[in-house]
Parts: sequence; structure tokens; C-alpha cells
Amino acid sequence: MTMPYYVAPEQMMKDRAEYAQKGIARGRSLIAAIYAEGIVIVAENPSRSLHKISEIYDRIAFAGVGKYNEFDQLRVSGVRHADTKGFAYSREDVDARSLANLYAQYLGQVFTHEMKPLEVEILVAELGTDRRPNQLYHIAYEGTITDEDRYAVLGGETEAIAEKVESAWQADWSLADAVHATVGALAGPDRTLGGADLEVALLAEGSGRRTFRRLTSGELDALLA
Repeated sequence: MTMPYYVAPEQMMKDRAEYAQKGIARGRSLIAAIYAEGIVIVAENPSRSLHKISEIYDRIAFAGVGKYNEFDQLRVSGVRHADTKGFAYSREDVDARSLANLYAQYLGQVFTHEMKPLEVEILVAELGTDRRPNQLYHIAYEGTITDEDRYAVLGGETEAIAEKVESAWQADWSLADAVHATVGALAGPDRTLGGADLEVALLAEGSGRRTFRRLTSGELDALLA
């Protein structure tokens, strides 16, 4: 009888982390930033049907990078949880913090106990009200949750993109300025991204109860002109 190979727990966790990081790094990056009228989420995504950014509830948006089928399953679960909680209690009781905590618990559970971790990073954003400010929650593949106060960068070359956004950051900047800065950070010095290469969505007042709106290619080209 052959004895099974022994792998130290530390090495196993390290291997899982490297596996997840490589999968996430292969995808295109995404930036969410707070601007004067709400939250803008910008992703490099030429697909018109496979969305990285989606609506979860009245004032809550979801975004993901990495393996599409994995973060889309998380999106669907989030929609179901929000609908159930809003129906059982009140629509005001559905908030981004509790949803982000659930995502963090699930991702941590999979990373610790399953053979293959999820190759995803996700963002849960909530448009603020008079009682609470805008919220950006960045959840990593192993369940680490970070509360970002101005912007969040997911996937790809995170550090380099974050440095560009930080250098361009302005308090209460306009939508046009925010889109220019985030698209420039995603493109880098050697490329130019147009409306057809991007997926951009907003959480902003002005559309009644629902605050989520996806920008068209024409609107993006006008903002970037």
C-alpha cells in the first residue's frame, strides 16, 4: 500500500493563492470611483452581452473580474438574497455591507475547504443616502474584504493602475473627469480605449427608485471626446 503524499497546510494555501491570482491576472481590469453625483464603474470589456457590471438592487451594483461563469453565479446569488431580504423585511434593509459580508464568507469557505479556489475578485457598491455615505466593498478571492473610501481597482496590474488613478484623483470630480482618468489608467501609455472597448455603469440619482444605469457606446465616446 502506497502512502499518500503529504503537503504542508502553508504550502497548500500558497499554491491555491497563486492559482487564483494567475487566473484573475489573465482578465481585464476594472475600476470603481466615487464622483460628484454618485459612483462610476469602468471595465475594459468589448462584449455587449457578457457583462462584468450589473445591478443587484435599487441602490446596489455588482462587478467582477476573473472567470466569468464563477462571478456571474455570485451575482445571481446576490440578486436572490437581496430580493428575499427586501421582500421579507423592507427594501431599506438591503445594504451593500451585509451582502459583501456574505460574499466574503462564501469565498473564504471555498478557498479554505475546496480543492480549487474561485478565480474571481468582486466589488459591491452602494449609492449613499442622507443617512449613510457611498460604499465600495472589494472582496478578494480568499474572502478578504476591504472598505474603499474613494476608488477600487480589481484584477490585472492592480498596483500600476491604482497609482495612475491616485495621481489623477480629484475630490468631487465630474463624470467626464472621472471617466477620462479611469479609462486612461486602464489603457496605459501604449493603448487607446474607445466606447466599443468599454463597459461603464453608474449609480446616480435621477432614474426614480432604481439608480443603476449602463452607458452606451455613443455616450462614452462623447465623454471621452
